[in-house]
Amino acid sequence: MPVVLVANPKGGVGKSTLATNIAGYLASRGHAVMLGDIDRQQSSRLWLSLRPPEAREIRSWDASEDGDVVRPPRGTTHAVLDTPAGLHGSRFKEAVAVADKVLVPLQPSIFDIYATRDFLDKLLSHRRIDKTQVAVIGMRVDARTLAAERLREFVGGLDVTVLGELRDTQIYVQLAARGLTLFDIAPGRVQRDLEQWEPICRWLDDE
Repeated sequence: MPVVLVANPKGGVGKSTLATNIAGYLASRGHAVMLGDIDRQQSSRLWLSLRPPEAREIRSWDASEDGDVVRPPRGTTHAVLDTPAGLHGSRFKEAVAVADKVLVPLQPSIFDIYATRDFLDKLLSHRRIDKTQVAVIGMRVDARTLAAERLREFVGGLDVTVLGELRDTQIYVQLAARGLTLFDIAPGRVQRDLEQWEPICRWLDDE
């Protein structure tokens, strides 16, 4: 059973947005999905509490900050694990130990870039991790800016899979407030965003 870990030590880079939409995509494919959250803010768990009953089911994985990160129970075919800022030490090791894929979101700022470079070095040095199963995605990217160009220069020099960029749009905020994802609404309303998600979806499907 694949477990997708969404991680970056930098706060505010869009980990919960990414984790919830990954869970939404997997649920839209008919998988039995669990979403876990070891961030003390419990953003993903809050999002699950807002999810309407008519939406495709995504179950909560009890992976709270005070508990052990363990594999989810039988009956789950896919799992997504959201992580806190500053993930390190034993929590980092526990989270990586259960992960089959690691997706690292980063924003186009110099602070995010340097924090992510150090994290990727640490991640790729972990004996449990195959670099082919690590990927990076740019978050909240305005393609017209100098910051976006700097981000592309950075990811172009990485020895991991780069899945592209997600634009800076309020659609994610609006959907999150209703416990929904891009994959829960009519495709025509979010066609541009779904196109940006295509590389992520292919990466997720490649088990």
